Amino acid sequence: MAIYDPTKRPAPTYDSHTHLNDDQLYMDVPAYVGRAHEFQVMEMNVVGYNQQSNQRALKIAQEYEGIRAVLGYQPEDTPDFDEAALAELDAALSQDQVVGVGETGLDYHWDTPVEIQKKAFIQHMALAKKHDLPLVVHNREAFDDVLAMLKAGGITRGVMHSFSGTPEQAQAFVDLGFYISFSGVVSFKKAEEVREAAQAVPLDRILVETDAPYLAPVPMRGKLNEPAFVKYVVDDLAETLGMKADELAETTRQNARRLFLNHD
Repeated sequence: MAIYDPTKRPAPTYDSHTHLNDDQLYMDVPAYVGRAHEFQVMEMNVVGYNQQSNQRALKIAQEYEGIRAVLGYQPEDTPDFDEAALAELDAALSQDQVVGVGETGLDYHWDTPVEIQKKAFIQHMALAKKHDLPLVVHNREAFDDVLAMLKAGGITRGVMHSFSGTPEQAQAFVDLGFYISFSGVVSFKKAEEVREAAQAVPLDRILVETDAPYLAPVPMRGKLNEPAFVKYVVDDLAETLGMKADELAETTRQNARRLFLNHD
């Protein structure tokens, strides 16, 4: 795959999930935002995962046009999600720049106690309802429990971030009302099942993301990921779906704006 020539001005794209608040990117946010704009990545969600990253996400969103914040505690950090953290998050979610709750969910890959994760997940779902915001869900090796808890919580508005499951699992979340977001994983050689899942998702429910600084897509795999590289995700996903990249960029941008900004 050829490296992008930014002078060709690809279609505007929305990176629905990035972590400019991560230590690896935060000290040079202006450079990463500038490079994203060169690649026509004009909108993005900076997603929090603990107290510090939530504060940073909100600060970035307040400083840059087209950048919004999603605030929450990822499963790995839920041991720190005490009553004080819950109250702080509740207050922050009322800020104008906040467009979602998360990332939250379940991750059974690590050794974070399951009951602590589940309690925090339930609390995040309650906050999403209270603030009328979509839920950004992290799911790793916990499909059955995540689906059951979303159903029990009555959550029908949100996105499964960096989806890496089966077509059947994708369909189950779509049936619930969720969007499915694809990251650089869709470009990995051995990710055939993820590409099959993408083909099973209705076009109006697909989002794209980088999850930067992680999961850099081909041809940048192994390098530090950044929002500009979402254009490579679009390229690979468009090829999988038999579409033009610019068409998919515009479609996923409109999908993201519909979910996070209530734009039809």
